[in-house]
Amino acid sequence: MAKTLVYKFGGASVKDSEAVKNLSEIIRNRLRKNFLIVVSAMGKTTNSLESLLAKKLAGEDFSENSAILKQFHVEICQGLFPKGHAVFAQVENLFLQLKNKLEQELNRDNYDEFYDEIVGFGELVSSRIVAEYLCFQELLVVWKDAREVVHTNSDFRFAKVDWEKTAKSCASQWRPVLESFPILTQGFIGSDPKGRPTTLGREGSDFTAAILAASLGAGSATIWKDVPGVLNADPKVFSNTRKFDELGYREAAEMTYFGASVIHPKTIKPLANAGIPLFVKSFLYPDAPGTKIHGEAAPHDVPTIVLKTNQILVSFKVTDFTFIEELHIHRVYEQLQALKLRVNMLQLSAISISIVIDAQLFKLEQLLERLKPEFEIRYNEGLELLTILHPAENGAQAYLEGYEVLLEQASRNTFQAVRRKT
Repeated sequence: MAKTLVYKFGGASVKDSEAVKNLSEIIRNRLRKNFLIVVSAMGKTTNSLESLLAKKLAGEDFSENSAILKQFHVEICQGLFPKGHAVFAQVENLFLQLKNKLEQELNRDNYDEFYDEIVGFGELVSSRIVAEYLCFQELLVVWKDAREVVHTNSDFRFAKVDWEKTAKSCASQWRPVLESFPILTQGFIGSDPKGRPTTLGREGSDFTAAILAASLGAGSATIWKDVPGVLNADPKVFSNTRKFDELGYREAAEMTYFGASVIHPKTIKPLANAGIPLFVKSFLYPDAPGTKIHGEAAPHDVPTIVLKTNQILVSFKVTDFTFIEELHIHRVYEQLQALKLRVNMLQLSAISISIVIDAQLFKLEQLLERLKPEFEIRYNEGLELLTILHPAENGAQAYLEGYEVLLEQASRNTFQAVRRKT
């Protein structure tokens, strides 16, 4: 039996009706049995849903925002389907479900669970529209709910995958379908042991493609982006970028670990463990080769630049004139783990621990509350974390001109600096 091929299309590749038509043309010449398509929410839908939650949490009226989001999806459907097509009733029903969920109580204590219920909605409506359009174009696919097979724990917003249960569900529920029909499903979402919706972390649809590819023993996974492949820097921020024709799993994993946005950081590991190649290709130029990530690629020494925005620098200083010990580090990391906060940079001195983390609603406030009794704490918000892998000699300085540097460190192959515009 032929191995399954997994294609993942991100928000930019389904951002409007023309983008969905382009997706169908990419699929048209490639569709076959044992074919799995994973789609993200359309355009900036996830951001819009997060804004809805923020308004609800603040006790503000969010009905206008909800209406705008609904109209956005209706207009995409109007560009794809004739009047009266069944998809319009499906979209109407999904937004009614969203409205009912948004009427439930939301507070700081249940925010993460509520978030997963609401924000995963973007993938559900997107996948319905895309599946209906492909079938309308006589490209028959079977719509499936990813929550049926992607099993996780109950760490809402950052759920961890139950790999064994997920693989069994994929084998028993989806493989028989794939032997006869292609499947279209959602990225980003899963379900916990009680059947409650979970999400895999922001931009987690890439990770979904890797989870399903590994669980099905796929022949390859392909992520379709608005860039020609994996570049050594974000072309929206930096000029003169270079494309990698191929990358090793380890190099790609290192880039994503430091925040390269082209691939979700958890994507590489399951594919590498299973020896499944990952292709990153452009949906604008689908016949171009893109980048192949696999186990046989030669290492590179091209400087690679990663910039993470909306960063917070937090420094914990001991208050009793003692030096930093393992116990202090353990206490800080214990609370970071409890709050599901990932450290993007760490620096120790004799009397302080400095960490850089992503800004997340409530998280800094909760961290301060828990550790204030033990440390004197200072923090700076609205920062950028610049990482350069394989920096050229003195090559980092050009990226620091016009910035105040609050923290920097260098190792043999990596330079990092926390900066803000002066």
